[in-house]
Amino acid sequence: MQFAVALSKTVETESAARTAAEDIRVQLNAASIDLACVFFSAHHAAEADRLAHVLRGVLRPRLLIGCSGEGVITGAEELETAPALTVWAAVFSDVNLHSLRSSFSSTHDQFHLSGWPEPGRVEEASFLLLADPFTVPIQDILRILDERYPGTKVIGGLAGGGQEAGMNRLVLNDQVLDGGLVGVRLSGAVDIRPIISQGCRLIGDRFVVTKAERNLIHELGGMPALERLQAVFESLTDEDRHRANRALHLGIVIDEHRNRFERGDFLIRNLLGADRTTGAVAIGDVVQEGQTVQFHLRDAESATEDLRSLLATDRAAHRHPPLGVLLFSCCGRGQGLFGRPNHDVAVTTECLGPIPIAGFFAQGEIGPIGNRNFLHGYTACLALFAERNS
Repeated sequence: MQFAVALSKTVETESAARTAAEDIRVQLNAASIDLACVFFSAHHAAEADRLAHVLRGVLRPRLLIGCSGEGVITGAEELETAPALTVWAAVFSDVNLHSLRSSFSSTHDQFHLSGWPEPGRVEEASFLLLADPFTVPIQDILRILDERYPGTKVIGGLAGGGQEAGMNRLVLNDQVLDGGLVGVRLSGAVDIRPIISQGCRLIGDRFVVTKAERNLIHELGGMPALERLQAVFESLTDEDRHRANRALHLGIVIDEHRNRFERGDFLIRNLLGADRTTGAVAIGDVVQEGQTVQFHLRDAESATEDLRSLLATDRAAHRHPPLGVLLFSCCGRGQGLFGRPNHDVAVTTECLGPIPIAGFFAQGEIGPIGNRNFLHGYTACLALFAERNS
């Protein structure tokens, strides 16, 4: 396998696309490209048709996918506001690629799925998905995927750069769409390993949800949820209390059959508010009675340590190192969280070496926790491409 990445900061779209594409061709010595991904800032959205046409003409990939983003991630840089376009290309051997497309009709309350395999007829595969947050109920899509293809890994992100429906762009070969979902199903001689860095650390004790209604938790361990939350808050240091005022979350255990729960065993969800009258706490997901939960804090130090630890664990666990990386990072990370640019690519490069990395700042990140796939926030979701063990 070979990978390459190229960047252009040129504002003029055709020139940017041609420059990046020609750079890719040189790096890969004009090899036949299997998968090409393009991620671009909103500056190029209006000319996305021209962008796709140039890339298809110069690179001639078997499959081209991409989207606009809140910012562009490439090589050693994270460009959050500047004009940018990055192309990431892969040359595979014995890898099957199947393009995917989906749209949703709110009028008829139904999905249109194109290219999706029949349930039960999927060999071990991974999905890369790019979706428009305004026109696709992505959590319903992920639920369908988990039901149809249990155990399948899904990695990706929600397109950005636009402020309303119709402003984002998705690319699938020569098609440029202003809504829906595009992607690719990969199988064969490639190992695509997900790294899902939610960037939080545990605080306080674990509790069992003893009374809940949809996203409202009324009781934790037989006591009002707000009382439990206040007790955890009061147990924190002054510095952590300050952090908790703006970055307090709830983690929901994914696999209740484990003997112990550590960071990475929880699905992190936002705390939306509390009702002092009833003692209920609202979170950004449906919760059920009997589930185990624990409060979490998110800060720059925890997010850095979490990403570094996950990458180190992957390196120790696998014989084949990654040769290329796709990185989907929340637009709430970047300089806003870390106070400096290029954080996630810097940590990734530090741990994996200078391999081709590309991606974008997303409006939501897609990745597996346990054996299910979820939509995340404030998360860095990475797809590590490596040789598969023979």
